[in-house]
Amino acid sequence: MNSTVKTIVIWFFAIFFTLGSAFYQKMTGPTYPVRGTAEVGGQKIKYRLIRSYDLSDDAKVTVIVPDTSIKGEINLRRYKSLDNWQVQPMVRHGDTLIGALPHQAPAGKVMYEVTLTKGEQRTLLNDHPAVLRYTGFVPRYILIPHIFFMFMAMLFSTLTGMMVIFRGKNVLLFAAITVISVGIGGLILGPIVQKYAFDAYWTGWPFGHDLTDNKSIVAFFFWVIALVVLKKNRENRVWPIIASIVLLVVFLIPHSVLGSETDFTKEQKTESTR
Repeated sequence: MNSTVKTIVIWFFAIFFTLGSAFYQKMTGPTYPVRGTAEVGGQKIKYRLIRSYDLSDDAKVTVIVPDTSIKGEINLRRYKSLDNWQVQPMVRHGDTLIGALPHQAPAGKVMYEVTLTKGEQRTLLNDHPAVLRYTGFVPRYILIPHIFFMFMAMLFSTLTGMMVIFRGKNVLLFAAITVISVGIGGLILGPIVQKYAFDAYWTGWPFGHDLTDNKSIVAFFFWVIALVVLKKNRENRVWPIIASIVLLVVFLIPHSVLGSETDFTKEQKTESTR
């Protein structure tokens, strides 16, 4: 295989892996909607239960149910709280049943179940309560560059690792682009996104256990070492490969796992002792 064809193949697979990781991030994690199909009164009802909301009003839970004889209700309570479960009826607007989850401050969560009824038949849509997290609104001019640079980091990290393995060109350049991308996307724009969403620039180590923050600093740390090693010895293959694997593992961890959340039980226990 000549060098041109090899470079094209490496670029193709690097882009493929990056797009694959982007799809994986979109389809996994605790903020991805709960989807499914349930049968109610002989009719199949598709549902999509949201698990993230960034506006200032109550989050709307909607289920399209054309049959007007079918009613709905939401069973809910705040996540990590001592609250009792509450039942709220869903309101019909045309062919859609709509329920509202009480708004919480950023990082507050509400867990809920949706039940549809037709006559005496009751059908629970989600076997396990869905947990919705409220966030502050992140401006698109901050969020889009953040996402862009993080996936640029994934692309050039994969590209660097493959170039090292298959003896390609521009390894040092691609490693430098990876470090810059992780730095801008994860360590500059990431905290700004966090500030808008949860009113805190950093909730990872040593101030908290937010996995999104922690994995950004780990990926950056390994790639800085790889870049320094490559500057001293461009034939080094170990550190670029290790750094590529670390960043790949980081991207395989679903976004928002162990993210910011409010523990209402602490507030309630404090109030009960007064």
